[in-house]
Amino acid sequence: MTISNSIVKKVITTTQGRYLLRLPNTEGPHPLLIGFHGYGENADVHLRQLERITGTAAWLVASVQALHWFYDRTHQHVVASWMTKLCREQAIVDNLRYIERVVTEILEHHDTNGHLVYEGFSQGASMAYRAASAIRHRSDGLIVLAGDIPPELRETGSLDLPPTLIGRGIRDEWFTQERYDADLSFLASCGVTVEPVVFDGGHEWTDEFRSAAGKLLASHIQPA
Repeated sequence: MTISNSIVKKVITTTQGRYLLRLPNTEGPHPLLIGFHGYGENADVHLRQLERITGTAAWLVASVQALHWFYDRTHQHVVASWMTKLCREQAIVDNLRYIERVVTEILEHHDTNGHLVYEGFSQGASMAYRAASAIRHRSDGLIVLAGDIPPELRETGSLDLPPTLIGRGIRDEWFTQERYDADLSFLASCGVTVEPVVFDGGHEWTDEFRSAAGKLLASHIQPA
């Protein structure tokens, strides 16, 4: 059946978001690490990965869940996605507004020392790039794993980013060597300080990458 004379109408609405916050056992003030999970994951899974990064015991660690929730293939767990190609531009705006509110809330209610790092895995890597380049809460470091620079940021021709760690597994079939090399070249042209890490693995976290992430945190930010 063909539907004729149809038009697309968009309606601005609100939805709920959630994030998990792991409090350190030491007295503050603390540095803040904000992480964004990959497609089909959730904040709970991602927080467990963040907690395994070397040295994060002294950090205030937040794992932000994407706004678009759905069941995984087992229908047992609720997972999420940051966006699709449908109404992508508005989704970017909504996500950045959401992330800024999360960071603002944490800074207002917890004893932080002014140091902030964004991190993202897979689809969440794009959100980490966006947050580090667009959110008013400027970061001291950026950690991205298995994900590339989103196209709208590349189209700007230049990015102002903090020292950045980029990780890729040699068997990663999505974040390919070609994409990895293109990102490194683009960031170099922007004057961004980049540490590349290629490890023995696929589209995944590994101990080697966690160690490299821990070194970035330790070398660029000195916890109180």
